[in-house]
Amino acid sequence: MTTTERDTTLTTAAPQPQLGIRRTDLQRHDLNVPGREVIQVRVDIGPGVVAPKHSHPGEEIVYAIEGVLEYQLEGKPPVTLRAGEVLFIPAEIFHAVKNVGSGNAAELATYIAEKGSPLVVLAE
Repeated sequence: MTTTERDTTLTTAAPQPQLGIRRTDLQRHDLNVPGREVIQVRVDIGPGVVAPKHSHPGEEIVYAIEGVLEYQLEGKPPVTLRAGEVLFIPAEIFHAVKNVGSGNAAELATYIAEKGSPLVVLAE
């Protein structure tokens, strides 16, 4: 897959784009593990913007590229990431993220996901 910019997720049933969040799809590849794939996405989040509570059908590894992001993982205290810091989010754990800084915040999200499943599942 070539690098493309779009405002939706890499899924078969993409949620509606959210104002203040831009996703740039970087790559997607099958893994040696049957039924699993790796997906990398750059996510830019505007100041004060919250990505609503959601989960993924696989693990997510977050690398903060710029700004200050606050993650709220289900059942855990909030975690704040600054540029250069990382966070592991287990599969199917609901979480939300907010840009708590004054400028743009960005992350490199790497997903080890079930192939063919929607990448993002919004909480009800």
